[in-house]
Amino acid sequence: MLLLSRAFAKAAAPMLNGASVWPWELPSVRKLAAAYEVYALAALTHSRPDFDIDYVEVEGETVPVHEEVVHRTPFGSLLHFRKETDRAQPPVLMIAPMSGHFATLLRETIRTMLQDHDVYVTDWHNARDVPLWEGNFGLDEYVDHVVDFMDIIGPDAHMFAICQPCVPALAAVALMAEDDHPATPRSLTLMAGPIDCRVNPTEVNELATSKSIEWFERNLVATVPMRYMGAWRRVYPGFIQLSAFLNMNLDRHLSSFRVLFNDLADGDVAQSQSKREFYEEYFAVADLPAEFYLETVRVVFQEYALAKGEFEWRGRRVDLSAIRDTALLTIEGERDDICSLGQTEAAHGLCSGIPTSMKQHYVQEGAGHYGVFNGRRWNNGIYPRIRDLIAARSPNAATKLDTEKAGNRQTESA
Repeated sequence: MLLLSRAFAKAAAPMLNGASVWPWELPSVRKLAAAYEVYALAALTHSRPDFDIDYVEVEGETVPVHEEVVHRTPFGSLLHFRKETDRAQPPVLMIAPMSGHFATLLRETIRTMLQDHDVYVTDWHNARDVPLWEGNFGLDEYVDHVVDFMDIIGPDAHMFAICQPCVPALAAVALMAEDDHPATPRSLTLMAGPIDCRVNPTEVNELATSKSIEWFERNLVATVPMRYMGAWRRVYPGFIQLSAFLNMNLDRHLSSFRVLFNDLADGDVAQSQSKREFYEEYFAVADLPAEFYLETVRVVFQEYALAKGEFEWRGRRVDLSAIRDTALLTIEGERDDICSLGQTEAAHGLCSGIPTSMKQHYVQEGAGHYGVFNGRRWNNGIYPRIRDLIAARSPNAATKLDTEKAGNRQTESA
């Protein structure tokens, strides 16, 4: 019945909104249409939306963009946003969270990065669609994927991790550095990630330590039903993660829906567009492999293994001090209530082998968790710092700088 009512609302809203004759222009009818649209918008979907990045502006020129799957495993794809341009731009692997949403949640982050970079993204698959015979996917496999993806991209690339993957990304870089891997990234940007959850614990951190790992397994892990490809696989359902995030900021989300309703009722469709697009993406959820979820809760949020120097990959201790030639930039949001101030910055103290001159930390004033990688503060405050670091750490950076200085000297002498 609930699905049927949402389907009716989804079908009725555009018909009412599209009407331009009396009585459809009456305020009461517009309010009914707005109510239908808001109600339909709150429906969950388990299908990955499209990225819809068909072109991007590069140095004032509109350049077509094509999505290409460079490498695919049962649990994730290495997705390349190839641009039709001859401009050489530094390659960047953007590691998307595996935390209940699809990588498309980073659509605008990717669009911004594409202006100046050759962007690759980890496009994680919905675990409910991965057949049981494909095996398990835990933290070890996550690190494997990061290393393999960097190897496929090749030398002189950069790595950029957002939120949950900051821990396995940092571990992967340490392993690559210790092994003198030729594809060890030239820079690593960690954004709003739980490197050390002992620092300024949030409500999320306190929940993780308030229960035993057995409680999480008993109460939050389910088995995929027979009608899906991943039948009998144990997963952490994405809708549970979404529910937790919604409840943490329920008043803010309700307020946002009220504003959306009022905009639609007033006929201000353009004003409502950004909120509509956000919630269409926000309510698209993906299930996580149970072993990855439980290991992350235990290793990252309960045992603080990486922060304590006890993180292991396939039985091998990860040594963060092995990182010496990778520049490190950490980003935090002043108002982040999921990953609080200091938790990501902790990476600097742990990476003792990186020279101080190659370390940067930045706190974005006024930014919440999602504001770190989306919206005005991301575009105007955070992105320029990432762009400048990558440019400075790219192989041709010194040549470009010398050329610019030479050009300036010629201008001055003229």
